[in-house]
Amino acid sequence: MNLFFRNKRVTGLLTIIPENERNFIDEMSNFDVPISRSLKLKEVMGYDKHRMVEPGVCASDLAVLGLQSLISRNLLHSQDIDAIIVVTQSPDYLMPSTSHVIQGRLKLKQDMICMDINQGCAGFVMGLIQSYMLLDQPAIQKVVLINVDILSSKVSIQDRNSYPLIGDGASITIVERSNSTEEFSIYANVKMDGARYDSLIIPAGGFKQPSSFKTAILHEVEEGNFRALDHLHMDGSAVFNFVQTEVPKMIDDLLSFSGMKQEEIDVFLFHQPNRFMLEKLADKIGVPYKKMPMNVVEKYGNSSGVTIPIAITLNYKKKLCLENMIACCAGFGVGLTWASMIMPLGYLKFCESIEYPNQLDN
Repeated sequence: MNLFFRNKRVTGLLTIIPENERNFIDEMSNFDVPISRSLKLKEVMGYDKHRMVEPGVCASDLAVLGLQSLISRNLLHSQDIDAIIVVTQSPDYLMPSTSHVIQGRLKLKQDMICMDINQGCAGFVMGLIQSYMLLDQPAIQKVVLINVDILSSKVSIQDRNSYPLIGDGASITIVERSNSTEEFSIYANVKMDGARYDSLIIPAGGFKQPSSFKTAILHEVEEGNFRALDHLHMDGSAVFNFVQTEVPKMIDDLLSFSGMKQEEIDVFLFHQPNRFMLEKLADKIGVPYKKMPMNVVEKYGNSSGVTIPIAITLNYKKKLCLENMIACCAGFGVGLTWASMIMPLGYLKFCESIEYPNQLDN
């Protein structure tokens, strides 16, 4: 599905990273494999450290701290927020929605829209699409898009395929209407395949299979890998093949739809599951590595829909406050969902990162 938008733009971006840092070298003893094999995996996949929230910290905590930071520094005025979109797979509650919780904790106005979207790896692009749609309404001038996931507690510490990669984090993206006649058009496309839903899944915890003492029991599911039904399960080979097969076609289709050439794109901001997958993807699409940041997982881990915002604040926070870039964003994963967007990104009012709970700039 191709989508087209005009007169919309991102005006600010903040990422919130837990200060609690874990080191892969210190965690190798959790995995029932030789150390040499773990080190080889570390080198190939490109991970080293990851950030995780402390027990008891929930999604709204990261979002509220980020919004309070922006409001206290007059980078965002609370009365100007017309809509809050929260994209997460780790909500505070099954009900109510986390966006309502955030609105209540900050005592925001009632004349607004609060909305949760259950999306993961493609969540940043999906959230932008929904934000742009809301901005088509005359009553809505400013949307706060929050991507947040704290899935570390849902990954088995003895699962070497997932645990070293997982990270927690949040981002706050301010999206507004722009009346500039020179505004660059925005092109997007979205595809979904629910027939492959079980390629990335947490089997227990929903209404279909509620959590119980049985779903919490660890089982050896692969050689040296232990997890429970309450934990994230990823079919690694299926996901890898899906990404390498579907994403290049998606980018080709998006470029064709936009009428742009690949050389006109300044930066490719792709979801970051691991460095190996991104390198193979860049090779297949023909994108130079220097145009596709791949350094998020090694520093912070895979935080689902937050990896693209982190890639932006990690690599371009100064540049994007001073100039404009043409960005191609792409997310792909759980659902299965794959979505991409070509948009202008730049002249931001702020582009920065803070830590939870210290609020120290990274």
